[in-house]
Amino acid sequence: MKITSENIQTVNQKRLTDAAAKHDALAADLELAGKDVAGILQKLTDYQVAIPSWALGAGGTRFGRFSMGGEPRSLEEKLDDVGVLHALTGSAGAVSLHIPWDIPTDPAGIREQADLLGVKFDAVNSNTFQDHDGQQSTYKYGSLSSNQKLARDEAIAHNLEVIKYGDQLGSKALTIWLADGASFPGQANFRKSFKNTQHSLAEIYDQLPVDWNMLIEYKPYEPYFYSTVIQDWGTSLMLAEGCGERAHTLVDLGHHLPNTNIEQIVATLLMRGRLGGFHFNDSKYGDDDLTCGSIKPYQLFLIFNELVYGMNNNTSGNPELAWMIDASHNVKDPLEDLIQSLEAILIAYAQALLVDHQQLAQAQEENDVALCQEILQSAYRTDVRPLLWKSRLMAGAAIDPLAAYRELKIRETLINDRGVNVSATGL
Repeated sequence: MKITSENIQTVNQKRLTDAAAKHDALAADLELAGKDVAGILQKLTDYQVAIPSWALGAGGTRFGRFSMGGEPRSLEEKLDDVGVLHALTGSAGAVSLHIPWDIPTDPAGIREQADLLGVKFDAVNSNTFQDHDGQQSTYKYGSLSSNQKLARDEAIAHNLEVIKYGDQLGSKALTIWLADGASFPGQANFRKSFKNTQHSLAEIYDQLPVDWNMLIEYKPYEPYFYSTVIQDWGTSLMLAEGCGERAHTLVDLGHHLPNTNIEQIVATLLMRGRLGGFHFNDSKYGDDDLTCGSIKPYQLFLIFNELVYGMNNNTSGNPELAWMIDASHNVKDPLEDLIQSLEAILIAYAQALLVDHQQLAQAQEENDVALCQEILQSAYRTDVRPLLWKSRLMAGAAIDPLAAYRELKIRETLINDRGVNVSATGL
């Protein structure tokens, strides 16, 4: 399904007057406060978040998956769905592929289709948490960390294959998340597992294209419940530094134990020049299963506050960051869920752009704790949605993407085109 500019204009028409009035009122207040409204709008318009190819099908629970109907049956249809999201939001201008779930059989044709949709290819993701067809070893007891050389060699070869596909599509980064770990004490030797992982990552890094980055993800637990080889940001950082200057840590917001200070992790990694990117989601207890901003929107704002400050004071030469949504929709329409995540991300970014870091620094120097809190919460309590509406108009997108999605009956159209009993590849 293709969303035309006429479709966008039709759904926007009834909202234009109200959106313009609210934007003008907010812009006047912000300009009186010394904010560069035009600059903020341009940053919001330019900001793009990658959509993972596996997130376009229906989600579910750990024990079941519930189809929405109209799911994309191929990589081409997944790209079409990303095109729909980008047309509606103006901020979904990239896709992140997961191999082997979404192997491009016609890379040139896929790249041409993406170009027509205005979509680029972000980091490609490898999969060594499942055994693959034709594999001689098993990843049941580890992949890059395995004590079996054949398993390590096959995991390395898979990552190199993923790089090959990404290179054909114009990607510039490889994301590696390892499920490697142990469920019982004594099952694995911690030192040996770490050293095997370091050697395997270094071998992949040595064959990385010179203009690529490697992003190393971490997670405290699951699928194993006693130990995880790359369990925290410090382990990821050590592994990255052991590979080279183009290896970085990737922060998945849901990959932290409850009450972890993620914004402090972000600040530290930026200071070291080793923050590679983000996987956006939210969580109440364990994993990354919820719509971004649905549980902890203030923490999301605090994270973006550190990002804005860190990239404006980038003394360590930290590279541009890769942004991606990585969440399970559970019982929602996946496209509606992705729209809601994009909304939450952009709201947090816009709020962070309003923080007066000069005033905050002075309050910090004076140990004025109450004022520090007021400066942050003043920005957070600002209803920045009119800025998002204006930035979307500037990008030719829908003022209210979720309402437009429903008014244009996109899910119904997808069901009519693809059928009810269809299932996308992925988890």
